[in-house]
Amino acid sequence: MAAPDSQQVADPEAVKRHPVLFRAIRQRRNPRLRRTDITVTDDRAVKRAVKAASLGNAMEWFDFGIYSYLAVTLGHVFFPSGNETTQLLSSFATFAVAFLVRPLGGMFFGPMGDRLGRKKVLALTMIMMAVGTFAIGLIPSHGTIGLWAPALLILFRMLQGFSTGGEYGGASTFIAEYAPDKRRGYFGSFLEFGTLAGYVGAAGLVTALYAVLDDTQMESWGWRIPFLVAGPLGLVGLYLRLRLDETPAFQKLEGGSAKAAKATEAADGVETTTKGDLAHIFRRYWPTLILCICLVGAYNITDYMLLSYMPTYLSDELGYSETHGLLVLLAVMLCLMLVISQVGKLSDRFGRKPLLMAGMVGFVVLSLPAFLLIRQGGIPAITVGMLMLGLSLVCMLGTMSAALPALFPTQVRYGSLSVGYNLSASLFGGTTPLVITALINWSGSNLMPAYYAMAAALVGIIAVACMKETAQQPLAGSPPSVETQEEAAELCAAQSPAPKF
Repeated sequence: MAAPDSQQVADPEAVKRHPVLFRAIRQRRNPRLRRTDITVTDDRAVKRAVKAASLGNAMEWFDFGIYSYLAVTLGHVFFPSGNETTQLLSSFATFAVAFLVRPLGGMFFGPMGDRLGRKKVLALTMIMMAVGTFAIGLIPSHGTIGLWAPALLILFRMLQGFSTGGEYGGASTFIAEYAPDKRRGYFGSFLEFGTLAGYVGAAGLVTALYAVLDDTQMESWGWRIPFLVAGPLGLVGLYLRLRLDETPAFQKLEGGSAKAAKATEAADGVETTTKGDLAHIFRRYWPTLILCICLVGAYNITDYMLLSYMPTYLSDELGYSETHGLLVLLAVMLCLMLVISQVGKLSDRFGRKPLLMAGMVGFVVLSLPAFLLIRQGGIPAITVGMLMLGLSLVCMLGTMSAALPALFPTQVRYGSLSVGYNLSASLFGGTTPLVITALINWSGSNLMPAYYAMAAALVGIIAVACMKETAQQPLAGSPPSVETQEEAAELCAAQSPAPKF
């Protein structure tokens, strides 16, 4: 099919089929795009990219999940005997250590991903995460080597955190740059499907171990099994990632379409710069970084509160066994996995902002009633309370992985998102179990998780109100991405002055 003439009047039917993209193109200061500039996605390649990125994300959160679900046991294994609350706080403090180095990992791997490509860096982070997790499973206990045990635990947790600093920003960038514009929310939702799958795998394995082993066996050797499993799983994820091609958006920057991409950046008002320039990211994009930090902070506090901390809350504060808490959380996470891709579709249809706002408002309104139900006791009440929180969280889970990459232009997307995401995760995400445990211990109230989540969600509401809607629009710094050649032709036609009809 021949490309339409640049002076051709826009086809009214094309405008009706692509109203958002049409408006986005019409608003550019230099809207002229050729057919060769528009990315036509390969459906099979998109699905391979989504699978590889999502599986890697699942491996990451499997690794992090097993630590949080084994927090009580690890406190006994690695820290001197004494007050159980002190042991739990020590265990969660070590959990938080990995998040303290995540910004360093983000600053290292993010700009590297903008210089060398998304694929190579994602393969490297996968190797480092698997090595760190596997090594934890080999550490002798405190009773065997004394203070060397917590020291080695902290060292390998730092290795995990450093590698994770390049994981989420790269994986979400990878999917966003592969997906067609009008389905970015749907494909992006599978990244968080991978997050839930990792948590489910970790919770399922830990639950099975608690069910078949007694406390002595768990503290002696049973806790090692989930960490040792991470080694072979990491190799599978690495194999899948190495088979992928680089993202189309990055290839356009590297290849003959670089000029077109830069022209698109200039049309969007985006300043072009050397890829991977960390100083430029802070200097040029600091307002967007602050917005990213606020969004991720609200999202991470609520996420870690529900998916990481709740089993410990049920066992340590309400007296339930570890198995009961994990089984309830497993049921809730399986429910979220069933609906998360539908949430992604809704964000493509109605926009990122309405779905994110629904999730934030849900936590403000439902957190206190949910925890009152959970505190009342009984498996039905606990399950309903956690589902109330889960349905609010899934509005963010299914949307955030498409919303966050769209905040930054292609040339600095990996680096900017890695820096903003991991600064926020370090300050607010990994510290959530530690802060909540300390607040409960300080106040004596086991409703503190609800108040903490509500405060985070209020910040999130303000951040969502300040962000721009990006659903169905081209990524900043990249030309439009469509599914068929026919759509590309229609978008070329849509560049000309709109007819009056």
